[in-house]
Amino acid sequence: MEKKSKISLIVTVAAVLLTVAAVVIINATKNTENAGGPGKGGGRGRGGAGNTIFTVRSAEAVKKTLNDYVITNGEVESQSAVEVFPSMGGKVQQINVLLGSQVKKGDVIAKIDPSEPGTKYALSPVEAPISGSIVSTPLKVGTKVTTNSAVTMIGDIDNLQISASVPERYVSELKTGLKAEITVEAYPDVIFMATVSRVSPVVDAATRTKQVIMNFDKKDSRVNAGMFAKVKLYTSKYSGKLVVPSDAIITNDDDVSYLFVVNDDYTVSRRTVKTGKAIDGMIQVTDNLMAGERVVYEGMLSLSDGANVNDLAKPKPAGEKK
Repeated sequence: MEKKSKISLIVTVAAVLLTVAAVVIINATKNTENAGGPGKGGGRGRGGAGNTIFTVRSAEAVKKTLNDYVITNGEVESQSAVEVFPSMGGKVQQINVLLGSQVKKGDVIAKIDPSEPGTKYALSPVEAPISGSIVSTPLKVGTKVTTNSAVTMIGDIDNLQISASVPERYVSELKTGLKAEITVEAYPDVIFMATVSRVSPVVDAATRTKQVIMNFDKKDSRVNAGMFAKVKLYTSKYSGKLVVPSDAIITNDDDVSYLFVVNDDYTVSRRTVKTGKAIDGMIQVTDNLMAGERVVYEGMLSLSDGANVNDLAKPKPAGEKK
């Protein structure tokens, strides 16, 4: 009986000691939290981010001209080209030229046989009306032609141009003198500059496009007539405004736009702003921002006003406490 009483006493004492230890641990944890331990709520800054430091990347707001443009396709062709027609109808009996051949005015480039069944006529020569190069594939021998059938085309391949079609929605921005960047498949990394020399006065009703003619700014032997061209046609310029990366702008459900500016003490301030034209990942900011201020464009979705940041684009000087 005495032995059982001793066991009961030991169990009771152990339970009391465990309870006391648990209370001490809980109180110590609460005191640590209240003292503002790592990542907790103690010592909160203006934005309620506490001692948490958010890693971001910023860019400087600068005045920059944005160039709007239209992307389209075109074809390299001779500036001056003349179709060659026979003087008589019949069958193509002979072709004396190939694509790219040089000809002089008066050269016989083909012969047409006007004979019909039961009749025999002399071959009718087709002469070059101008000097130049054959810029379209001549008709094949045996092809039937009339006086309205072009046998081939002669052009001046030393002076080339680009013909392109621009969608109707852009016609208000088209005018002579606009600059364009031209690339061809043979040299995809080379940019050939060109200038708009002519804009068609009408819109093609079938394609709803306007034809634009551009002349190369410099002659280049790498560019040949007949090449397919990719055209980047610059239209309007937007200048006089501050420009920042488009990703820096956040728009809420009320269509209010804002961004975060990095302060000298590596906190951020939330700014409500108005925006302008956006082109190629850059956007104009028209108010509430000064040139030289840095705006966050990566990591801004986790920020609030007054948050502490580590700006990868502008790290703190060595030895400065973060």
